[in-house]
Amino acid sequence: MRVAVFSTKPYDRTFLEAANAAVGHDLVFFEPKLTAETAPLAEGSPVVCVFVHDVVDRPVLEALAQEGVRLVALRAAGFNNVDVPAARELGIAVCRVPAYSPYAVAEHAVALILALDRRTHRAFNRVREGNFALDGLLGFDLHGRTVGIVGTGRIGLVFARIMAGFGCRLLASDPFVNDEVVAMGAAYVPLEDLFAASDIIALHAPLTPETHHLIGRDALARMKRGVMLVNTSRGGLIDTEAVIDALKDGTIGYLGLDVYEEEDALFFEDLSQEILQDDVFARLLTFPNVLVTAHQAFFTEDALRRIAETTLANIAGFARDGRPIHEVTA
Repeated sequence: MRVAVFSTKPYDRTFLEAANAAVGHDLVFFEPKLTAETAPLAEGSPVVCVFVHDVVDRPVLEALAQEGVRLVALRAAGFNNVDVPAARELGIAVCRVPAYSPYAVAEHAVALILALDRRTHRAFNRVREGNFALDGLLGFDLHGRTVGIVGTGRIGLVFARIMAGFGCRLLASDPFVNDEVVAMGAAYVPLEDLFAASDIIALHAPLTPETHHLIGRDALARMKRGVMLVNTSRGGLIDTEAVIDALKDGTIGYLGLDVYEEEDALFFEDLSQEILQDDVFARLLTFPNVLVTAHQAFFTEDALRRIAETTLANIAGFARDGRPIHEVTA
């Protein structure tokens, strides 16, 4: 089956081609992301394979339908960039990779916590400059701290295990109680109580209309002064301008972001020779207690291998049975 693969980076091609050796699809790679302008590139392909920043709204889906596309295969877990009801109306199936490596994302969240706490990124730069002073690098023990986990699915569960290993007290918030998280001693509490009691808050929730700007001015007003906030989920969970104000007044003492609500114009590209046009993002980078990575939490060889294998298995299932294995029906 011919597959038009959008937003292709060299690593995408490497892992997809390796996984494809076992199934033999006709993969056609395109570097541009999917938009209304690039949709005609899918001509002759019953399947398009897309990533988190590809635009898969109604106009794009209508253009894809005209090109004969019958399946949108996401090589990601989230599908908030896809108009699923419109796809259903147009007879286009949508599938995703529901679990590629919860360890990759959870471990990256912990990496951000440790770096922020012990200022390892700043210490690295100091030592390279011959500055061996410790002023400004004071951290705190994770042992005994209260960690609030917002979202206790697969990633949140792995994150909880790691933080329990540090000896942290765990609080959790999720519409669905995870018995494995409870077994670690975590207490499920209302979100407001989690905000008020946590020293560290980690976001592992999907982006939905209900969770958009979950961390806004009201939520921030409930938090401990000096709280650490880490987001490796979706940028839209955080109202960035509200968080900047909270950084300025000291409500947030540490901020770790692997995602950003306007990241589509920034992440996954080399913009080092350009002037950043996003003033809000540029303001974030001025704070010494902010650490930003560019949506790399998923980026391990284990995760990329699983993403490629599951994506191609979805396509193979669609070719065989008319339905992908992990179809999005919401």
